[in-house]
Amino acid sequence: MAEYSIGELAQAANTRVQTIRWYEQKGLLPPAPRTAGGQRRYDEAMKRRLMFIRHARELGFPLDDIRELLQLQDNPDAPCAEAHEIALRQLDETRRKIARLQSLEQELAHMLCRKPRGTVGTCRVIEVLSDHGQCLNARH
Repeated sequence: MAEYSIGELAQAANTRVQTIRWYEQKGLLPPAPRTAGGQRRYDEAMKRRLMFIRHARELGFPLDDIRELLQLQDNPDAPCAEAHEIALRQLDETRRKIARLQSLEQELAHMLCRKPRGTVGTCRVIEVLSDHGQCLNARH
């Protein structure tokens, strides 16, 4: 069975040692067993758990949802519906973020609709940023 030091685990999971320690502090990773010399030792199960966390983070899941998903993963006979609901919430949140980014893209394009000419005193970018009323979206 493979065993990893914290540095080896960080390298295998493409993360930083501080991140692993932080996940331990937040309870996402259980405290690692230590050698007689006090060095943390991680096994394949811990590596898989860390990779799960990393993938969930890459997909934008908040830590509380990851914690819930890990609890579900630890209970493989539980129904999948709760995990599905958590992922559905994340999809909805992602769609909201995409809509916001699309709105920001439109606003920036609107701001840049004219070629730069003249001085800063007549600059379209400065004008739009100074006069919030010209925004396409009032929520900015």
